[in-house]
Amino acid sequence: MFNIIKLNEKDNIGIATMDIPENVETTLNLTSKDKIPYGHKISLKKISKGEYVYRYGQIIGITRCDIDKGRHVHSHNLEFSEFDRKYNNEFLTKNKIENKKEKFFHGYKRIDGSSGTRNYIGLISTVNCSATVVKKIADKINEYLSKKDFINIDGAVCLKHSSGCGMNNSGYGMSTFNRTIEGFKVHPNFGKVYVIGLGCECAQISLYNQSQLEKNIEYLNIQDEGGTKEIINKVSEKIINELETINNIKRTLIPISELNVALQCGGSDSYSGITANPALGIASDMIINHGGSSILSETTEIYGAEHLLFERSINKKNIEKIEKQIDWWKEHLTKNHSTLDNNPSPGNKRGGLTTILEKSLGAVAKSGNSPMVDVLDYGEPVKTKGFNFMNGPGYDPVSVTGQVASGANIICFTTGRGSCFGFKPTPSIKIATNTNMYNKLEEDMDINAGTIMDNEKTIEEIGKEIFNKIIAVASGEKSKSEINGYGDDEFNPWIIDPTL
Repeated sequence: MFNIIKLNEKDNIGIATMDIPENVETTLNLTSKDKIPYGHKISLKKISKGEYVYRYGQIIGITRCDIDKGRHVHSHNLEFSEFDRKYNNEFLTKNKIENKKEKFFHGYKRIDGSSGTRNYIGLISTVNCSATVVKKIADKINEYLSKKDFINIDGAVCLKHSSGCGMNNSGYGMSTFNRTIEGFKVHPNFGKVYVIGLGCECAQISLYNQSQLEKNIEYLNIQDEGGTKEIINKVSEKIINELETINNIKRTLIPISELNVALQCGGSDSYSGITANPALGIASDMIINHGGSSILSETTEIYGAEHLLFERSINKKNIEKIEKQIDWWKEHLTKNHSTLDNNPSPGNKRGGLTTILEKSLGAVAKSGNSPMVDVLDYGEPVKTKGFNFMNGPGYDPVSVTGQVASGANIICFTTGRGSCFGFKPTPSIKIATNTNMYNKLEEDMDINAGTIMDNEKTIEEIGKEIFNKIIAVASGEKSKSEINGYGDDEFNPWIIDPTL
């Protein structure tokens, strides 16, 4: 029997768990009238033109035409529609955190009290003009390390990018860029950092905090040091002379309350909101119940589901922040002749997602059920332990760059289509939403949440598996993306202002 699942009593569509031919009997007392690809939607009853379509008990769009029972429901007959977001919140702390203390990971305790999951040497360019220099230094150091035995050093990372100049010297774009650089400069996954500029760019190194407390951070300009070869040789020599000191930083037992998990998804499909995302939500809640933190981002991919976050906010201020962020996005996109509903991507649609409303409902599931304690701007440091939301775009490298700038020392990345992603200096755990994709890309996936749809494991069991994997990777176990060498090219600060 061909299987259809109904996720909520209010739903008027079901989800195909396999490819379903035309004119066959399925579960739920339904006969298919079209071919239904696995992960796609099928109407459970006749739905009239202009009627809302429900999934998860929530609105995902409005019908373009009458849809008979048993028909394929997708972009040809379903479209985005605005609707009134209704939510209840008396600002009472629901699902109070338990703040357990018995779990630990083996990490790097820094002088400032922060905790790292890796011990990298960071080379940060303030402008594209110094990108080649930081890359050559990182390559030189990594080649040197490959011939030595510094067991506590993970390598050198060059954070190169295409920005830092040709932009307004003040304003939202520049302050966002500077905040991003600041976040990486002090990130706990770095044992030593060099911030390198050209010398004449908008993002002057003098803009960054250079207090006496920053003993593991140095600042240099190419123009001041005499050119490319001079600065490469100077910084490389400095690093080589410091390797023994950096290697002396050893892993120690640290409470998992020091973990800050970036919740991310990319290449989503229809199963994302059924398997991997809710399982990651359980893992996130477990981290928070042990006193840790998590960060959900992608403002453009909570749109249509933001009311579910509002219901969990601990105060009115957080709700107002997200509402202002969404208003900013609407204005920003209007200026650029786009809209918030210009989503999902072609790959998302092939995986069964039709509207941004449907995609957002699945994406929000990554955040679990913990109270929303704060709403951050892009790259703003986490100030309050617990579940945080961070403003940012939906493009994965840009979104993750902001989350890591905010302090994330672990990334959990769910995918239904098979995104290959890593991000140095923060390790990334990849979670597959379906078994078909996992089997094809097993060398890139750390966990198969598709076993939930296969009725082999429960959401709770996969959630615990993710939780345990977070602790293992935080303690030094290499994730699949690290094994495959991902993470050197994903640093991508959000460029907001026009290029001048």
